[in-house]
Amino acid sequence: MKGEFEIDTAHSQHLKGVGDLLRNRRKEMNLTLKEAENATSIRTAFLQALEDGEMHKLISPVYAQGFFKQYAAFLGMDGEQIVREHPNIFSRPEIQEFDYGIGTLEGRGNPGAGVKWFPNALWILAFVLILVLAWYFARFVGVIG
Repeated sequence: MKGEFEIDTAHSQHLKGVGDLLRNRRKEMNLTLKEAENATSIRTAFLQALEDGEMHKLISPVYAQGFFKQYAAFLGMDGEQIVREHPNIFSRPEIQEFDYGIGTLEGRGNPGAGVKWFPNALWILAFVLILVLAWYFARFVGVIG
C-alpha cells in the first residue's frame, strides 16, 4: 500500500463505531471471521479491518465500500442504508506520490534518440549496393544487354 493515511480522532471514532456494529452482529450470530470469510470470499484481514474501523488498510475506498456492503448483507444488515447515513466513512484524503518513472510527467532524454536513423541508412545503403552489384554481374554474364 502506498503511504499511510492520517485519520483524525473524530473520524477514527466514527469508523470504530461502524466497525463495532459489524463485529457485534457477527458475534450475535456466533460466527468466526473465518466462517465470514468463507461465506463472503472477503479475506479475513479485510473483514478484521472493517470491524476495527481501519478502512485505510483496505485497497481503496471503493473496495472498502463494496466489502462493507457485502459483509453487512451477509450479516443481515442493510449496508446501503449504513453507507447513506455515514457517507464520509469511506472517504480518505489520499497522499499522491509522484515518483519518477513510468506514468509521471518527468522529462527524460533518450540517449539513443538521435541515432535511430543510422541503422536504417546502413540497410538502405547495403540494399542499393547489392542492386548495383547485381546489375553489373548481370551485364558481365550477358543476361542484360
